[in-house]
Amino acid sequence: MSLTIWCNAALSAPAERLLVDGLPGHRLIFAEKRSASVLVAGASDAGFKEADVVFGQPDAAECLRLARIRWVAVTSAGYGRYDTPEFLEAFRARGSAFTTSSTVFAEPCAQHVLAMMLALGRQLLASHAEQLGARQWKFFEHRAESVLLNGQTVLLLGYGTIARRLAEMLAPFGVKLFAVRRKTHSERGVHIISEDRVTAVLAEADHIVNLLPDNEASRNYVNARRLGACKPGARFYNIGRGTTVDERALVQALESGRLGAAYLDVFAEEPLPPSNPLWTAPNCFITPHTAGGRSDQDVALVKHFFANLAAFEKGGDAMADRVV
Repeated sequence: MSLTIWCNAALSAPAERLLVDGLPGHRLIFAEKRSASVLVAGASDAGFKEADVVFGQPDAAECLRLARIRWVAVTSAGYGRYDTPEFLEAFRARGSAFTTSSTVFAEPCAQHVLAMMLALGRQLLASHAEQLGARQWKFFEHRAESVLLNGQTVLLLGYGTIARRLAEMLAPFGVKLFAVRRKTHSERGVHIISEDRVTAVLAEADHIVNLLPDNEASRNYVNARRLGACKPGARFYNIGRGTTVDERALVQALESGRLGAAYLDVFAEEPLPPSNPLWTAPNCFITPHTAGGRSDQDVALVKHFFANLAAFEKGGDAMADRVV
């Protein structure tokens, strides 16, 4: 089966060579304009109309117009611009596949959250701030404020590929783990809860990890009401999408002390403007959307694509990260 594969991802040189060399029997077309940012949809491109398979970040409307497209493989874990009934139902109706690259980003994202949990608990950030500032020897204070992750309660907002990997990493600490998702069937080691139980679990959670994607149902999901229901002193982490959090309400929760700390990797506006109050909110720690980062990212994306291509050629049943 010979396929025409269109790619608009700006890959590293090693990854591009791997892609070019790894498609014997298939035709590969690169878009004239390629983007390294998965947050930006691809521009219109003359070669797109010839594609059977799309690899990158295509324009969703163009994918719908071209019925010959049999598979769209996006190079991101999130797929907000494609997460509409119109797009997904059209792909189901015509038997086309749609996959993400969640597996590529699950490990770095999960490690990133765990690192921040441990850094906050062990007072590493506070100690580093002292090193950069007054250089006081806060022996008694930092020892007294250090806490163990063991036995604490963690609530995951969303339970996809990244959340599952984080759950595996948390297992040795013996945490009590809750996760909210639409399908409430059981998972080993995780208490899956429905939406109507979120408020009750927020009241006992020491850590709230937001992994929600951007869609109509999730926007401002973490709002003033839910933040007000949090256990006093709880820590909040966001590696989902910035649009899922009411940032003004989050600042207020930090300023009031309702939240003990927040770790944020994603924001409604990126780059985060220097004037945004999150930069100076108390106990708010920021990274510039790097939770999914890994030095071999592009090579890993190509290898993930190859594995799914092999599965697609056999009928598609074993494709990883398949949404449709």
